[in-house]
Amino acid sequence: MTTVPLFGSPLSTSVESPTVHHERLVMEHSAQNYAPLPVVLATGEGAWVTDVEGRRYLDLLAGYSALNFGHSNPRLRAAAHAQLDRLTLTSRAFGNDQLGPFCAELAALLGKDMVLPMNTGAEAVESGLKVVRKWGYEVKGVPEGRARVVVAAGGFHGRTISVVSFSTDPEARAGFGPFTPGFDVVPYGDAEALRAALTDDTVAVLIEPIQGEAGVVVPPAGYLAAVRAACTEANVLFVADEVQAGLGRTGEVLATRADGVDADVYLLGKALGGGVLPVSAVVADRDVLGVLRPGQHGSTFGGNPLACAVGREVVRILGEGDVLAHTREVGAVLHARLRTLPGLTAVRGRGLWAGIDVDPAIGTGRELSERLARAGVLTRDTHGPTLRLAPPLVISESDLHLALDALERVLAARRPI
Repeated sequence: MTTVPLFGSPLSTSVESPTVHHERLVMEHSAQNYAPLPVVLATGEGAWVTDVEGRRYLDLLAGYSALNFGHSNPRLRAAAHAQLDRLTLTSRAFGNDQLGPFCAELAALLGKDMVLPMNTGAEAVESGLKVVRKWGYEVKGVPEGRARVVVAAGGFHGRTISVVSFSTDPEARAGFGPFTPGFDVVPYGDAEALRAALTDDTVAVLIEPIQGEAGVVVPPAGYLAAVRAACTEANVLFVADEVQAGLGRTGEVLATRADGVDADVYLLGKALGGGVLPVSAVVADRDVLGVLRPGQHGSTFGGNPLACAVGREVVRILGEGDVLAHTREVGAVLHARLRTLPGLTAVRGRGLWAGIDVDPAIGTGRELSERLARAGVLTRDTHGPTLRLAPPLVISESDLHLALDALERVLAARRPI
C-alpha cells in the first residue's frame, strides 16, 4: 500500500519552510478572495499531488471537476504540447484549423448543431443568458426589455454580477449591488413552483441537474423530466448548467441525460479543458445559437487553437466510453462505502461525486478538511457541515479505498488529529 506522509511531517529545516514562504507571498501580494487549506502543491499525476515539501496527497476535489481526467493526463498533455509547437492564438479575426473540428466534434458528442466556444464556466453562463434573451426577443416574441429567466435557489453558476444577482448565497451577493434584473428564483426540486413561475415573458429556465456548490444536491426523481415538460409547454428554453456535473462526473457525458432528459442549451466548462487551460462552451441547436450575428458577442481567447486542441482530445476520451464506465463502477464503490461510515448524517451524489454531511459533534466541514489534509487527503467543505468528494475519474479503486480509510479514521477520532 502506498504510504501517505502526514501533513505535519517536518521535511524542511529552513527557518521559513517552502509552504510558509508561499503562503506569506500570497497573503502579502494576492487579493484575499480565497481561504485555502495550508497546502502548497507543486506537482501532480493522476489522482496524486505533491506539495512543495515533498508530501503526497490523494486529490478528492479535482479542481471542482476541472481535473476529471487526472493531473498531467498524458493524452491531454500530448495534445497541448503538439499544438504549442504550431499555433496558440489567432483571435476570432481569423480562422484556425482546430476551431471547426472542435465545434463539430463537441456538437456531435452532445447531439446538437452548434457550439459557442468561450473560456471559463462563468463566461459560458453569461453567454448563455445573452443567447436566451436574444432568442426570447427574436423568436418567441417577448417585448424588448422584458425577458425573464427562472433559476433555482441554492444554485451556483459563477461569480459575475449577473450571476450573483440571482444567487441566494449572502456571501456571494453582499456588497456587490446594484444587481441585474430579470430573474425569478424558485425552490430547487419543486417542479410545481417552477411551472407556476413561468410567464409569457419567461425565455428560459436555468438550473444545475445536480447542485454542486450547494453540497452535491440531487433533485427528486422525475424533477428534470417535469422541468423539460414545463419548458416545452410554455415555449421556454431549458438551459442545463453542466459546468461541474457534466463531462463524465456522474458516469454519463451529461448529468441531464442520465435522467433521460435533453435540455435545449448546455453550458460546459471546467473538464472541457482537462485541467490544462480554461475551455468552456454553450452548445445548442441552430434555432437557438443561430440568433447570434457578427459583432453581437465575442471573445479574444474563446475558440483559440490551443484550447480547441485540448478540447478535441477531451471529446475523444469521453466518446470512447472507458472513463465513463470506470466512473460508474468506482462511483458505486464510493457511495456503498460512504453509507457504511459512522459520523455522517447524509450522503448524496452520483458517480464519482458525493456531498457528505458530518455530525456537528465531530467538527465543521472546514475542520474535517484540515484533518483530512493532515492524513494525506485533499477535499474542501461547503456550507458548514458538508464536504464535497470529487476525485479525478481515473482514480483507482485501491486509491479510493485508501482515501476513504483516512476519512473513516478522521470521523472515528471525533476530535482534532
